[in-house]
Amino acid sequence: MPVKLDMYERKILELLQSDASLSTAAIAEKVGLSPSPCWRRIDRLEKDGFIKCKVAIVDRHKVGLRAQIFAQIKLNAHGRANLDEFAAAIRNVPEVLECFVLMGNVDFLVRIVAEDIEAYERIFFQKLSQLPGVQEVNSTVALSEIKSTTQLPIPPAN
Repeated sequence: MPVKLDMYERKILELLQSDASLSTAAIAEKVGLSPSPCWRRIDRLEKDGFIKCKVAIVDRHKVGLRAQIFAQIKLNAHGRANLDEFAAAIRNVPEVLECFVLMGNVDFLVRIVAEDIEAYERIFFQKLSQLPGVQEVNSTVALSEIKSTTQLPIPPAN
């Protein structure tokens, strides 16, 4: 059962999602709390796992990762051991940013970044196709990005 969040905690989460570098004093002012109770709420949100980590979001284009590819991966066997072995191996591929287990015709959806299509081809042949249990990989190249966010829509308090 989800933990109840009050309106202050919800606003704190919204603010931190948009700018994790805000000071506690700045957050307190924006949500209408004094710094001490605001700090206690942030500390609790971190300890309770609502805030997983605070990171800088890097522009992939500026660091030379111009290609973004979505790969649908099908395994040749579907036992729990096969899924676990694949999952452990895919975690070690640094170009893979996200990996999801799917229901349906394919087993996994993977988001990959690379310098360009030639770099992705090397990743495909040297890494993806060599992962344990891989039967088939269908790759789709993203031409442009319409929306990309890490901000979750925090539901209002009931």
